[in-house]
Amino acid sequence: MKLRLTQKTPALHIPPEWVLPESEVTLESVYLNRRNFLKGFGQASLAVMSGLVLPSTLQAQTSGENRITPESLTGRFNNFYEFTPDKSRVRQLAKQLPLDDWRIQVTGLVKKPLTLPVADLIRKWDQEERVYRLRCVETWSAVIPWRGFPLRKLIQQCDPLSTARYVKFKTFLNPNIAPGQKNRFWEPWPYVEGLSLAEAMHDLSFLATGMYGHSLNPQNGAPIRLVVPWKYGFKSIKSIAELEFTREEPRTFWQDMSPLEYDFEANVQPQVPYARWHQSVETLLGEDKAIPTLPFNGYADQVASLYK
Repeated sequence: MKLRLTQKTPALHIPPEWVLPESEVTLESVYLNRRNFLKGFGQASLAVMSGLVLPSTLQAQTSGENRITPESLTGRFNNFYEFTPDKSRVRQLAKQLPLDDWRIQVTGLVKKPLTLPVADLIRKWDQEERVYRLRCVETWSAVIPWRGFPLRKLIQQCDPLSTARYVKFKTFLNPNIAPGQKNRFWEPWPYVEGLSLAEAMHDLSFLATGMYGHSLNPQNGAPIRLVVPWKYGFKSIKSIAELEFTREEPRTFWQDMSPLEYDFEANVQPQVPYARWHQSVETLLGEDKAIPTLPFNGYADQVASLYK
């Protein structure tokens, strides 16, 4: 679906299956500072151009449960163990992360190994805006507006070999600015995650460079992070420094930390207890009411076929 855009409208492309009928779209107040900018468009145009659309399976829940989570919460409640396991302190400590001239190295089973400045990636591809649900294995959740581009675009540029079956992601390693990386309990550093190539190429797999209409905050994974909305949040690795294409399934950080509690797929399956938490319900940040967790975090229509 192509949108006719004015010069003032960002170059956005939302995958067709995301576009909801006008009657089903709930506009949200998180973009209060953009209300005047968007004023004058029809309601359907607002929803599409702002990226404020959610999978149809989520419409069974009330509109309140689909509200975008305020940034005042998602910016101050973070897991980033490289800095500290204390969620309330991550925001301050992560300011030490040097973001200038950040580069991603691409290695492994690819025809075109690359080292790419993130700034070049942002310029290379139009930045899309997508609203995704985030479901933490700790049973809290959030609804966040991201900005970035599909992971498949970077994969296609690297041209994986036919023997590549997985993508391994690594974050930075710098104990001098990340005190958590000095803590031997949390070894092995750096943080590692992975996806099958089929999962990585799925249109929902997203490399985020911004959120809430601005660049990523350090505590939220600046300058570039993975967002895989149908999996538990720990799969969406922050501050990516390296991608490696492999033949064998990579071992991930949490598999090494607790192999009996964490598996590679980590799909949201509410009927299956995961790690030390039961997963049938969740609580949105800022709310005190538990709501049912949906299979694949509400994205079953889009991704369930990957696992048949």
